[in-house]
Order: sequence, then C-alpha cells, then structure tokens
Amino acid sequence: MQRRTFLFGALAAAARAAAADGPRLETFTDWKNAPVQTRRLALQPLVDRIRAMDDAIKAWVQVSPLRATNQDSQSLDGIPFGVKDIIETKGLATEYGSPIYKGRIGTEDAAIVRELRRRGGVLLGKTQSTAFAYRTPAPTRNPRNLEHTPGGSSSGSAAAVAAGMVPLALGTQTGGSVLRPASFCGVTGFKTTYGRLPMDGVFPFAKSLDTLGFFTHTAADMRAFWYAMGELEGGPEEFPLGAVDPMPDVEAPMAAAFSGALSRLRAGGVTIRPVDLAGMLASLVDAQRTVMFYEGARVHEERYKEYGNRLADMADLVREGSQIPASRYRDALDFIGECRGKVAALYKSTPVILVPAATGPAPLGLGSTGDSRMNAPWTALGTPAISIPMPVAKGLPLGLQLTADRGEDSRVIQTAMRLERLLA
Repeated sequence: MQRRTFLFGALAAAARAAAADGPRLETFTDWKNAPVQTRRLALQPLVDRIRAMDDAIKAWVQVSPLRATNQDSQSLDGIPFGVKDIIETKGLATEYGSPIYKGRIGTEDAAIVRELRRRGGVLLGKTQSTAFAYRTPAPTRNPRNLEHTPGGSSSGSAAAVAAGMVPLALGTQTGGSVLRPASFCGVTGFKTTYGRLPMDGVFPFAKSLDTLGFFTHTAADMRAFWYAMGELEGGPEEFPLGAVDPMPDVEAPMAAAFSGALSRLRAGGVTIRPVDLAGMLASLVDAQRTVMFYEGARVHEERYKEYGNRLADMADLVREGSQIPASRYRDALDFIGECRGKVAALYKSTPVILVPAATGPAPLGLGSTGDSRMNAPWTALGTPAISIPMPVAKGLPLGLQLTADRGEDSRVIQTAMRLERLLA
C-alpha cells in the first residue's frame, strides 16, 4: 500500500503544483470543450505535470510536443496525444521498445499520426511499449498501484491516460495489447475493426492481426474523439445485448464484477441474452497464436539472425514460429474465417456481445503484462472491441469488453457510452 499511497499523495500534489500556473484540462472532453486558446495555454502545464509524475510511472520514452501540421482550425486543434513507441514519428524517438534500437529517431510520421496532426492534434511524445509489441515488459508501472503491471503491449499509452498525463493515446493490438491495459488501468480502450485505419508506419508484428487502437478516460471521450476523426456519429440504439455464457475461465474478482455488471444493466432495462461461445473462443485463442507466431517469426527472421537472443522473448517466438508448417498456418486462417461467419450470424440478433476484458485484475509485479486470451479471439476475428471500467467495490480496476460485427465501430462505441452511464 505504500506505493499506492505515494502515488495518490505525493504524485497528485506534485501534479497540482505543476498545474498551478495554467489551466487544467484532463479528459478528451475537457480539451474538446475548451476554447482553442485555453487548449494552447494548457499544454505547458500538462508537460510540467508529466515531468512531476513520470519518474514513478515511467509511461513515456520522450516528451517533446510537436505542433499540428495544419495551422487552420481543425477538429483536434490544440489537443495533445501520445503515440506508442512502435509507431513511426518524424524527429522523435521510435525505438520499438527494444534496447537494440535505443536512440533511434523516426524518419517520418505514420499515416495515423499524420492524420491526427492534420486535424490539429499536438503530438506530445512517445509512450512506452513492450519490446516489438510482444512480451518483454516496458518499465511502465500501473498508476492505480505502482506495484502492478499496467498490461501490455501498449503499456505507456494506457498508463499515461490513466494518470491524467494525456487525454488521448495511440496503441496497437495483435493479441490483447489495447483492451487488456485499458482494463488493468481503469480507462477506456478501443480496438478498431481490422483494416479500418491504415497501418503505414506502424512496426509490423503479424499482418493478419495488427490493428490500431486508442485510449481515453471514458467511452464518452472515445465517442467525441471518433466523431472528431470524421466518423459518423450514431444515434442511441435499443437492441438486445449478448453475454458470453457459460462464463469464460477467469479469476474470481473478474467473474464477480462481470456478473454484477450484467445484473446492474438488466436492472437498468437492458435486455441481455446468453450466447454460448466458450468453445469457439478457446479454439480461436489457439488459432490466433498460430497466426501470430507464424507471421511474427517471418517478420523478425533477419533481425533474429543478426541479434539472436538480444531479441529477448521475441527470439523465442521466432524459434517456435519458424517450426510451424505452412499447412497449420493456413488451417488456422481458414478456421478464423469460418468463425467470422458464425459470429456474424450471432450479431444479427445481439448486435453487441459482452465478455470480460481480461482474466482478472493487473498481476502483481512487472515481470508479466498479463494474459490476452479474453481479447485474442476478437483480434483474430477482426471485430471492433472496446473496454470500459466496471464498478469494483475494492481493489484494482476491471474492464467490461464490448464487441460488435466488423465495421460497426461507431455502434460499439455508442453502446459503450450508454452502458457507461448505466454502470456509473
């Protein structure tokens, strides 16, 4: 508890002191609703706040604000955002979370970074990632309790938003790298439909799985951001939700929180129907792993020849993934394709399906970033998914994951916002 007391005592006091000389904006909605001049005045206090807090949290690789590329008033004018270290940024560190590339500076902005800067966003800096977005942990700690992992691989992005250091941060997901850290850190994490946003300039892991995602404080913030990106703003919809039943194999705190959230939603008038997906989801975890290892081994093959065990956990993946025969890889892709059709049929009667966002709360220590099996099936299927915090009486945060059919990104965000209000 000493670490936790330290965070919410000394760090909070340091952040308040750092913000004393300028306006304090925290959530994306705060920034969006503030006049542009106020946003610009709030940037330096935000940087000061990060410098006061980040020695303990270690969410950032580099903080060095770069102004928007379009000086005309735009939808993100003056709003800062953080970028995961595997996403290319011109003139800023892009080290892929690996000591092998320590000191490497990006040569161009990734397509998603260009788009946010074109819309007026301020590139605040680079957030920590596990090495090559795989298992080797980043130094980042969970702002909710510094003795626990923030999750991975988008560790710094989730922690930076949770600590109030930035209203919006970019992540990527190949297994559970957005949704799990969001659950662990008690923020909203959104993984877009596979292929919805360009991956140009994002360091590859597995081409059939790699997907962009975002972190904000709340689902309402995510909706405001998605609308600011030019996406259609869906209106409120009333339809039955699905909930995975029987419950997946999760830890007792997650099982209790998930059941409690469903009860609260039903009491709020939401129709929830059981959906039996347990067997399919378990098989999809295996298929996702096969695809990730097969493709990842080939992405890193030459790098492994050069650096060997210096790739750390990725070296193990290359060794194992190179032994997977092409036939097994093709079978995994075929199975995922079959499952897409089955799940699409389920979404016709329950357009949003609820599942736990992680197996449990953030594990103690920094040696592991947690288990991705609650997220990996939906990454394999390419569906949009979002995690929002559930009510928890005590202990670390736990997330509720909402999934929808491919292309229904706005719908799943809108539904998350509705459920967020009911769970509050």
